[in-house]
Amino acid sequence: MPWTLSRSLWMKLLVMAVAAVGFIAIYYERDMLDSKVTRIESASETEPPTPGRTVRFSVTAYCKGETTAAGIRVRAGMAAADPKVLPLGSVIRIEGLPTAFEGIYTVLDTGPEVQGRELDLYMWSCYDALEFGRRPAAVTVLRLGWDPKTSVR
Repeated sequence: MPWTLSRSLWMKLLVMAVAAVGFIAIYYERDMLDSKVTRIESASETEPPTPGRTVRFSVTAYCKGETTAAGIRVRAGMAAADPKVLPLGSVIRIEGLPTAFEGIYTVLDTGPEVQGRELDLYMWSCYDALEFGRRPAAVTVLRLGWDPKTSVR
């Protein structure tokens, strides 16, 4: 039946219209996802971000260690950060990473290599941590440190 499609003008127009709508939808979705980047706060590398604001961070992963700087055992959902930027106990939401790594994390660790606007996410698998590499991400601070008064309302 491929000859039917080539002979019918209406079928050609229908297929072209469906393809155009598909391309427009993909382009629109791409622009909508990129619009998150425009609301990212640009601030100093060493100043703590304001709760509720989204800032750009460089994100890596780690897999070694058993106890965090907060004194608890390592597990998924925790991150290491520069305590001058994100003090221990800070709760953050990370966007702009592959879906498996996006979500809410608690800063419970520090590290000598984690300086400024850098985050290190804990992963159980060292293979996954190496494969993760270094990626840019949008980080929204939900709570800064342990004090519940410094959280987004």
